Amino acid sequence: MLAGHAAPKAHTYRWVYPLAYGLLLIIFFLPPYAEKPYAPQETSNVINALLRATAEPEPYTILSPLFHLATLALIALMAWRPTYAGRVLAAYMGLNYVVIGWVQGQGVTDIYGYVVHTGNVVACALLAIIWLSVAVQNRLSISLRELDWRHYALAPLALLAFWSPVALTGSAVQPDFNPMLLLTSPAYGLSYCLTTPVFLFFLIIALPNVPPLAYRVTAFNALLYGLINMTWWFDPAMWWMGFLHVPLLALSIVALVLARRRLPVA
Repeated sequence: MLAGHAAPKAHTYRWVYPLAYGLLLIIFFLPPYAEKPYAPQETSNVINALLRATAEPEPYTILSPLFHLATLALIALMAWRPTYAGRVLAAYMGLNYVVIGWVQGQGVTDIYGYVVHTGNVVACALLAIIWLSVAVQNRLSISLRELDWRHYALAPLALLAFWSPVALTGSAVQPDFNPMLLLTSPAYGLSYCLTTPVFLFFLIIALPNVPPLAYRVTAFNALLYGLINMTWWFDPAMWWMGFLHVPLLALSIVALVLARRRLPVA
């Protein structure tokens, strides 16, 4: 535990968590808006069309190195100035979710015209508000000075998401282990599913010095997206996307398990 910081006190009653999880489920299943009408059974096709359209969003990809460099700067801050790192991390997470909600939550598709992934936009807005509030209240503390083997065991999952080694080849995706993607991959920082695993990794490191409700909401929402994106494994052209979503699913599960052990619940 950091000197001068105490673990956040829980002011949340037990019933708030299932209520929050229920709200996240409702948000998750909000139907997307599409310029061209579609049948309910086409919902997944609409979302997939939007994901393909925003896979390398222009002109935002030019900003991709900034997210990688900002994350590396955050890690340096956690190591050398941990007193300030928690507030900066919370603010960064909040702002990054604003960017993701805008970049990945809406776009123009070939089949359905302009599409808004309503659930994604609302969820990112909620996460942004939560973590910006945490930053204002200075309720997150993190340091890299007390890492143990369990953190190192989870690090490869976070690194895979940070690297996001993927290349688009027509309508399919393929692995691309170009080391330059460690600084330039447009998926990290601009997509929810490949940015959130890194945030979850940081929050796991910060335990128990995290706001319980904010932590659980972030992990549970990640679990929903991690589970649904396992369906990519069934598409031969997109199997690599299924593999790249393993960090999101695995770290969300670990985060929720650890929440029961290391965070107060009432």
